[in-house]
Amino acid sequence: MRTPRLYAFLACLIATSLQLRAGEVEVGKYAGEFMALGVGARPLGLGGAYVALASDVWAGYWNPAGLSALLYPEISYMHSEQFAGVVNFDYAGFALPCGPRHSMGLTVTRVGVDDIPVTALRNADLKLGEVYQDETGRLQRNVPYVARTISDAEWAIYLTMAKEAAPWAWGVSTKLVYKSIGEHSAWGLGFDLGMRRVCANGLLLGAAVQDLTTTLLSWDTGRRELIVPTVKLGAARPWQVPFWGLRLTPAADAEVRFEGRRFSAQAHLGPASFDMHLGLEAEIRGAFALRVGSDVGHLTLGAGIHLPRLDVDYAFLGRQYLGHTHRISLRLRLEEARFRRPD
Repeated sequence: MRTPRLYAFLACLIATSLQLRAGEVEVGKYAGEFMALGVGARPLGLGGAYVALASDVWAGYWNPAGLSALLYPEISYMHSEQFAGVVNFDYAGFALPCGPRHSMGLTVTRVGVDDIPVTALRNADLKLGEVYQDETGRLQRNVPYVARTISDAEWAIYLTMAKEAAPWAWGVSTKLVYKSIGEHSAWGLGFDLGMRRVCANGLLLGAAVQDLTTTLLSWDTGRRELIVPTVKLGAARPWQVPFWGLRLTPAADAEVRFEGRRFSAQAHLGPASFDMHLGLEAEIRGAFALRVGSDVGHLTLGAGIHLPRLDVDYAFLGRQYLGHTHRISLRLRLEEARFRRPD
């Protein structure tokens, strides 16, 4: 399929998905927010500006097309505790080249909040705060108590395929979504599409559409929610500085959503909202890196150590009211001749 025809097909597909009526299903604003937290301490230290830079195992999440740049199989893991330790976020990824131009990957993320208290009144037949006499004859005030605890868990599993088709690389992820809270649960199936290009002058361009066909979440209660598409556009340009073996890489991403976000976005126009992600990485002799970024206006900082086969990265996200977030991730490269992508 030629590029103009593909663009027209994707535009029609997104437009059709957005025309679903609220009477049939409900657009779940923030229903897919757990899939927007980001993975990998390197991308997160750059403020989430990684759509164009993605060329490693993290690409299975950020931009499926980036997996086509892999030379060796890679394994990664990240854990973080957010919002003062209330929310636990775990990620694991695996990717490998499959022939001269193809790659595949598996990404698993889980966001969980455990031990959520569920309260009840001591006497359900009386009003809150009312005084009554219990079965022992003692006076009691009708106040809530913790009757039980429940957990909230949100899973996303991505199966990614990528192909290099010069001058662009293409990738698609099929993702299975599972959400549960207490005794209720929901399932959904969605698709992400990505493309990436390395220009002759070193400029990196990337684009990704998450939930391309609109992801439908079906709850066991009969409720149905839509996760509408999100469009991400990115650019980056590595610069080699002629001293200290220094390489500087600025990166910028623009994120467009169609959920009718207004006050939670940096800018909006009708149902469309716009957010920016900015980052700058300074890498010294390919062994150590420092990073700074802006994640939708929030400061991010990061650092990384590159060992022969292992990368250890750290990222910091500062928030004034919700508590700071620290993230540590590992990326292991199986750099052996038998695993290398064939020419």
